[in-house]
Parts: sequence; C-alpha cells; structure tokens
Amino acid sequence: MAVPAVDELAGQAGGVGSSLRALRKARGATLAELATATGRSVGWLSQVERGISDVSISDLRRIAKVLDVPLGLFFHNEDAPEAERGAIVRGHARHALGTSEDGLVEELLSPDLGGSFELVRSAFAPGAFLENATVRRTEEAGYVVAGRLDLTVDGRAYRLNAGDSFRFENAAINWRNPGAETAVVIWVIAPPVY
Repeated sequence: MAVPAVDELAGQAGGVGSSLRALRKARGATLAELATATGRSVGWLSQVERGISDVSISDLRRIAKVLDVPLGLFFHNEDAPEAERGAIVRGHARHALGTSEDGLVEELLSPDLGGSFELVRSAFAPGAFLENATVRRTEEAGYVVAGRLDLTVDGRAYRLNAGDSFRFENAAINWRNPGAETAVVIWVIAPPVY
C-alpha cells in the first residue's frame, strides 16, 4: 500500500514547513543532521521547510520520530478557517503533546511553533511525578489554574497552589502532583521546545 503525498498541504506547506523549521532549530539540529537521521537529502528538507516540496505522511512520521514529537503536531490548525490559521487555536482543535500513561498531558495553545515563545497547557494527573530532573535551556513561566503542584527548581522545592505563578531560566526542574485532583498549569516557554 503506497503512502499518499500530502497534496492538501501544498497550500499549507508553509505551515508544516515553518513548524518543522522552528522545531528543528529549537532542538538545536542542523538541516544536515535531520536529513541524515531521516534518510532524506538536505535540499529536499530545505524545500519542505520553505513550503516548496510536498511531504508524505511516512516522511512526517520519520521526522516526528527523530524530533520526538507526535505526528499530529505538524497538522496544527489544518481545519481552521484560512483567516484563523497561525493566529487562533480553538479549544476543540488543540494538539496533545503527551499521554495519560505518563501522568502528564500537554496541549499546545500556540497556533504554531514559530515565534519566540510557546504557550502550553499542562495537566498533571493526581500522584504523577517526573522521576529524573530535566534541564532545558529556556526561560519559563507558569500559572497554576487548578490543583497543587510541587515544583523543584535547581534543588529548591516549592509547593504551588491554584492562583500561584512562577518563573525560572536554564534550570533543572522536577515536578510532582501531591493532590487528589488534576493540577492544571499554563506555561510560557521561550524559545519553543515542542
């Protein structure tokens, strides 16, 4: 069974391409590195990023795997009216960036991966925790909408409740939801990491 080209993306290829470019840069990968990892040429990849070449679903799957993102991330706002693409994200059209098995489901609230920051909604299941601290070379801020979240930033532990907010930069972070309800946090991350 042949995998069809995403012909419908021709008019939106700039959307897929610009998302791919922003994501690749956020991951610190060069065109050559991504081309090698996906088995495609630098020229073709460059054309996809500029919206000149079509991209197949199988190529997008390979790229998503290399960049460690869900395939659906490349189809942001695809059903949105033309005037809303790149500007508005409707509640029913958000893309999940995690799974409930991990105890954390994140949704991209930003209309795309372009720009100097991204907006993410994070839902932490009761009892969920991040086992190993993670370090991102970012500046991040957040607002706890609901629930409680224990946030450790560079070894300092904080208990955050609904209505609390925070900010940190280039830090090792860890989190745990100590409560019996889902903790919901709105994050601003710069530069974008998803």
